[in-house]
Amino acid sequence: MNPTRRTVLLAAGAAAFLPALPPPPARAATGATPPYAAYWYPDSLPSGTPGTGITWRSLKSWTAADDTDLAFNAASVPLAPRFTPTPANTIARADQARIQSLVSFGPTSLNPSQGSATADYYAFTHWAYVDELVFWGGSAGEGLILAPNAPIVDAAHRHGVPVLGNIFLPPVAYGGQLQWTRDLVQKDTDGHYPLAAQLVRVAAAYGFDGWFVNAETGGGNTALGTAMLGFLTELKSLAAAQGQRVTWYDAMTVNGTVSWQGALNSQNQAFFQSADDLFVDFRWSAATLAASGTRADQLGRSRYELWAGVDVEASGSNRSVAWDAIVPTTKAHIASLGFYRPEWTRNHLPSGGRAPADFHAADDRFWTGRSLDPSRPDGADPWRAPAVSVADRSTVTGVPFASTFNTGHGLRWYEDGEVTADTPWNHLGLQDRLPSRQWAVRTAGTRPTVAFDFADAWHGGSSVLVTGTLDAPVTVDLYATRLPLTDTTVVELTHRTDTGSVTVELAVATAEPDAPGATPPYTWLPVETGDGWRTSTVRLDGLTGTVHALGVRLTASGGPVGWRLGALAVREEAATPATPAGLRITAASGGDLRLAWDAAPDGVRHHTLHRLLPDGTRRFLAGTCQTACFLTGLAPEQGEAAARFELRAVGELYTASAPATVSHTW
Repeated sequence: MNPTRRTVLLAAGAAAFLPALPPPPARAATGATPPYAAYWYPDSLPSGTPGTGITWRSLKSWTAADDTDLAFNAASVPLAPRFTPTPANTIARADQARIQSLVSFGPTSLNPSQGSATADYYAFTHWAYVDELVFWGGSAGEGLILAPNAPIVDAAHRHGVPVLGNIFLPPVAYGGQLQWTRDLVQKDTDGHYPLAAQLVRVAAAYGFDGWFVNAETGGGNTALGTAMLGFLTELKSLAAAQGQRVTWYDAMTVNGTVSWQGALNSQNQAFFQSADDLFVDFRWSAATLAASGTRADQLGRSRYELWAGVDVEASGSNRSVAWDAIVPTTKAHIASLGFYRPEWTRNHLPSGGRAPADFHAADDRFWTGRSLDPSRPDGADPWRAPAVSVADRSTVTGVPFASTFNTGHGLRWYEDGEVTADTPWNHLGLQDRLPSRQWAVRTAGTRPTVAFDFADAWHGGSSVLVTGTLDAPVTVDLYATRLPLTDTTVVELTHRTDTGSVTVELAVATAEPDAPGATPPYTWLPVETGDGWRTSTVRLDGLTGTVHALGVRLTASGGPVGWRLGALAVREEAATPATPAGLRITAASGGDLRLAWDAAPDGVRHHTLHRLLPDGTRRFLAGTCQTACFLTGLAPEQGEAAARFELRAVGELYTASAPATVSHTW
């Protein structure tokens, strides 16, 4: 990435010769060491000694069989197909510009594999506008090749977003060594590029979707440029055979030098032709983007395979951008958008007080715009938010479907409305499929505030809270769907009225709106209300075909109103997963444990681990989509001789299996 714009990073052929390497089961490590996201150098390692907490590894020598953390890091959620409903407003386009997001979720080293004990995390929720996520990072002193950790891949896949690992060959000014570039593009005796095959094996074993290649180490020559092109061509061929993708960053040119073009031109066209897309450096102008789009057209490629880089690391949604050069509102889009470091929405907040609600307020401003409503964008807003230009997508296409509106972090952990762990946490893999239009609200009166709230929840760490003086009926769009209806389909809402008095109706549309920006053609079905958390079951009698949209309509009879939505489920018959098998402790060191169990049949969304205390109460310890879990900081409770743990499989409807149990003797 352009060194004049960077902060010091980020502590961010044919398939016949690429044998499949499925992830092995968890196996005992030396002691109960914590698992971290993986990172490597291509082959040779730096001189000297790594810093504290850093492990220098060679990608060339990696094997799945020897990777003791693979079971913790391998994603489990397949990439979901998604569809595009009728756009929420008249400006958003369904088939033009797309968005690539380059995000540093944590440091290169010591980045936990399975969440951590803080709510201060980039728990992204606006997946509906993103087409590709890059797990950004890497540094000369830690490692250059990063595999995304499992929670991020699982959350992205649940929303239909591919995730790319990052290959960062840094500028010399940031410690880059040209030898690392030569290591990456080395050939074997058969003329193949062994690290290209190795990268594809890693992505297959870890369950992510390909690689972002960013070669910025200067000093190369034409021979190195030719070698890089051969490497990229083979990487793309092998990746495509495995359903993986490759993005090339506009830095190295065909003559092997580093020269950021800010365009698709003769200096990088060959690399673009050997990749799926090109991230165009920030030096673009309206003229160079227009010429780049024309060149892509002439090559028989889509101009929307060009990501026009927008650097938001320093100022986020306060940045001034020449939007009409990328996504004009009155004519066809010129190119796609590439956001560099949109986690500004978290990072710019005071480091000592980054509350989840403050982060989501900033993130909503970034992705939805000043109106905070994708169905009615603010035309005077200088920040042209993605929701204004890009149509949202959804993966809600099958029954059963459920959401507890869990964003993947929280101040406490809730189950059935009760606190079962009172400490902050994050684990993005536990995030639900979330509403794509945060938040489309339709009312003839005063618009209430709609937001994720962390003060109370039904399950996980958050719920949806609607607050305000409802002086007219209010409809909140929740999900664009393609759910087939049968005679036994029901919808369940778990909800609670905190303040005021409100009538609740389920909004169900069995057709698309007539035009972009129009209200879905809802049918209103009454929902039972009462005191405290209540789960109301609504039969869809008289409705046939396919459900295209779900929402709620609130009508106040006293206020101001505070109404909370804790869960939504669409089901026919409720099913309970089978009890996990083979639960075992694979390593122990004091109060740190590694646990593993056998993979279950289909129908398991995630697993939960609880501790059964001597007084008979259960304490939530962790959740994971994987079949291995690391626990840390445990100690004897109430004089117990052994700690007892319960593992449950949780299904798509949040029904939990009977527990499997294991004990650890102190």
